[in-house]
Amino acid sequence: MAMTRFAIGTFVLDGAVVPGLVQGDELHDLRSALPAVSVTSELFSDWEAHLDRLAAYLAAPTGAPQPLEALGAAGRLRVLPPVQPVGPILAAGANYRDHIIEMSVAHKLGRDGASAAELREDAAAEIDARIRTGDPYVWTGIPSAVSGAYDDVQLPDVGADVDWELELGVVIGRTAHRVAVEDALDHVAGYTIVNDLTARTLVPRDDMAKIGTDWFRAKNQPTFFPTGPVLVPARFVPDPADLRIQLRLNGQLMQDATTAGLAFDVPSLISYASSVAILQPGDLLITGSPAGNGSHWKRFLRHGDVMESTITGLGRQRNVVRGPSGVLPPWQASRPDTVSA
Repeated sequence: MAMTRFAIGTFVLDGAVVPGLVQGDELHDLRSALPAVSVTSELFSDWEAHLDRLAAYLAAPTGAPQPLEALGAAGRLRVLPPVQPVGPILAAGANYRDHIIEMSVAHKLGRDGASAAELREDAAAEIDARIRTGDPYVWTGIPSAVSGAYDDVQLPDVGADVDWELELGVVIGRTAHRVAVEDALDHVAGYTIVNDLTARTLVPRDDMAKIGTDWFRAKNQPTFFPTGPVLVPARFVPDPADLRIQLRLNGQLMQDATTAGLAFDVPSLISYASSVAILQPGDLLITGSPAGNGSHWKRFLRHGDVMESTITGLGRQRNVVRGPSGVLPPWQASRPDTVSA
């Protein structure tokens, strides 16, 4: 018998925060099925059993669902990141082969004086060697940078060349530490969409050459991780390595790839990350972005831009870009020479 497909989300409905059970365009208050669950993160205490109870509820619901599209059109609904409270972000960088090659050429990362063809060839050889014998590259993001799937993106007052990076998000469902690759997917609760925005001008740290890059300031600005709209349980995603990722900017297709292009796949990322740290339920692992970023197109985000993003079976994001406020934070205002540089 086919499983009843549904997703988990968090919504502000008529001013009240509601943990939601989503089936098609219908929104159920998840508490109708699980009265003891007040926020979605509480589902992780017994994830599979809770999913079974939610499926049984949908077979004979006792509460009346509400139409998501109509609620949104009426201005009664706001979509929050699906897992509340929001947890930390573990982010894989440089994890699509084509993207790594593309970025090496765009940013001239390689031998001085090398041609575009030489940079491309060198980058391909380097990533192929790292896949065979090396490790993924993982950095961390903070919860305050996470925003909803339909929230505006706010460009910062310090930092320019803000770029999009659409990624598959993996939500950890149970504690993972020193997990083998073959067991890694057993620790996944589900999947979601994440757009990992980057202020490219804030990445380099020329004043600290031995450290080189500053991912904290480049990626942790408010609204820089649009996430959701929903968390789709892993039982409804047969193969996370077979999902299509697409991002459109003002209607123009900029990113179009599949997760088959991951250098290190989802199980490998979980195994590696758990070899270093203890992964907790609710942690969000983002898996890297494919080719087609603004750095490649030499076109970065501007006020009024609209990003529309999809990943197979996980829903859709739509984010309007808002320009800088024009007011420097006190720290940067006290260092005008540094800011202007």
